[in-house]
Amino acid sequence: GEGAKPGEIPTDVNQSTGLERLQVLGALEGVEVFDLKPLDSSRIGTLADPIKVFSMEPERVVGCTGAPAESHELIWFTLTREKNRRCPECGSVYALDFQGSEHAHEH
Repeated sequence: GEGAKPGEIPTDVNQSTGLERLQVLGALEGVEVFDLKPLDSSRIGTLADPIKVFSMEPERVVGCTGAPAESHELIWFTLTREKNRRCPECGSVYALDFQGSEHAHEH
C-alpha cells in the first residue's frame, strides 16, 4: 500500500505486507482467505471414509480432539498427500484434500 501520511499512525492496511496483507484486504471484502473452520468432529474418520482436510499445500498440520469434539486432549500431527494419518488417541483417520498446484514447490 501507500503507507501512512507523515504524522499519521499507520493502519493495518497501510503497513501490512505478504500473507498478512492478503488476510487484511480479504477481511475488508468479507472474504476469509484462510480456512480456519474446525474439522468435522461429528464422526470418527475411517480408512474407507476419512475426514477430509482441505489444503493448498502438500502437507498440513492438523489437531484432533476426538469425536465428539473435546473427547480427548488435543493431539497434533502432520498430514501429507501421500499418506492418511490416524489419531493415536481415538483412531480417527484423516486425509489431505490437496487443491494446490502440482508444481508449486518445484525449483
